[in-house]
Amino acid sequence: MSQALQSLLDLLDLEQIEENIFRGRSQAAVVPRVFGGQVAAQALVAAGRTVPEDRLAHSLHAYFLRPGDPGAPIVYTVERMNDGRSFSARRTVAVQHGQPIFALSASFQKHEDGFEHQAPMPAAPDPVTLPTSAERLSGYDHLAPEVVEKFREAREAIDLRYVDEPPYGQFGTPREPHSQVWFRTNGKLADDPLLHVVLATYVSDMTLLDSILLAHGRGGWAVGDVVGASLDHAMWFHRPFRADEWLLYDQESPSASGGRGLGQARIYTQDGQLAISVIQEGVVRVPREH
Repeated sequence: MSQALQSLLDLLDLEQIEENIFRGRSQAAVVPRVFGGQVAAQALVAAGRTVPEDRLAHSLHAYFLRPGDPGAPIVYTVERMNDGRSFSARRTVAVQHGQPIFALSASFQKHEDGFEHQAPMPAAPDPVTLPTSAERLSGYDHLAPEVVEKFREAREAIDLRYVDEPPYGQFGTPREPHSQVWFRTNGKLADDPLLHVVLATYVSDMTLLDSILLAHGRGGWAVGDVVGASLDHAMWFHRPFRADEWLLYDQESPSASGGRGLGQARIYTQDGQLAISVIQEGVVRVPREH
């Protein structure tokens, strides 16, 4: 296991300070606030630790309320909404400086058999044939060195490989609002199902709004032609998967209007199983002139 992955796992291993109350810390992000995927993952950890082990996360719905302060601890309070015969529901609120910064509702279910169908996996190249994040970044002379370094640090724990050029790699001309990324952790994980769901939640916030930028030929915050932030985030976990094995993140944007853009995606295992569906809306604006 890489040291960067171990550091990420330590970050997600919350301290329990009271029944239903947990405390987490933050790490430096590519933007000057707490990374949204981090707070979503930590909130899901808090919720999952109050649920019986035989109930697995099957959905989450969340709102980003305020920018998080990466220099201050985050307190997570969990409300046990319901424990039925098959499902458990939890609500987690993340608090900093006395104010909520994030709210998550999550549902957990005992395994049961039922109907089976899924959308087919789209075509994508083998991930091992694609350049790594570090290899792509080494060719981007148009990015400031400090931006490249932030990207490198953010991707040390996660092996994330774009099928095509990311928005910050090629911009200026609109492209199809569709993006594909392969990802897996840089090291093996324990066999804890919650851990794999939490890691996928963490990664899901890294690239989902890319397709909005592609549609308008924008490079994003890395080149300064867009400002924005995540507003809400929803995930449905359909089938078992491992976050330490290759997962295809197939993303698209069906709409942008009113200063907001919508990203939606499906995450497949390498053998074609639809594992996760994801939807996120974010603020996407042209920077104001001073």
